[in-house]
Amino acid sequence: MDKKILFTRQEIERRVAELGERISRDFEGKELLLVGVLKGSFIFCSDLIRALTVPAAIDFVRLASYGAQTVSSGAVTITKDIETSIEGKHVIVVDDIVDSGLSLALLKDILVKRRPKSLSLCVFIDKRTRRQVELEVDYVGFTIDDGFVVGYGLDMNERFRELPEICVVDEGKESEPS
Repeated sequence: MDKKILFTRQEIERRVAELGERISRDFEGKELLLVGVLKGSFIFCSDLIRALTVPAAIDFVRLASYGAQTVSSGAVTITKDIETSIEGKHVIVVDDIVDSGLSLALLKDILVKRRPKSLSLCVFIDKRTRRQVELEVDYVGFTIDDGFVVGYGLDMNERFRELPEICVVDEGKESEPS
């Protein structure tokens, strides 16, 4: 399997810092709760929370929709719920990638019913062209048209999360990533 670097480590660091500055400005004087969507967002969450200048706590939720496939199955399951009450809090859901939007839309609907003071969405990679539901994302790291991406927490069958850059995988090639 071949891979091509789409975003370098330096581009990622710069973009996360910009997102941190923007979120901090938008929530100046307020406390945040980041809700990271496992497993893909864990690296992005850790970098983002350190880029914030406002107080922030963190919790995690885990959804399943891909399995061993490279496209969403469309069936979304919550396999780990958050442990923190979000009622009356400023919540930002942090996800690695939004593709069809089905998983993130479901999670947003669930969390809105728990009455947060505000609920924002932050994704590292946005594939707007693949959206199947109406979903606006408040904070976006990078927008891409298509392609299966790995690295910086994003995986393919639990592989390649450790890559420090975002790479597009060519599934037609049989060689190992370089």
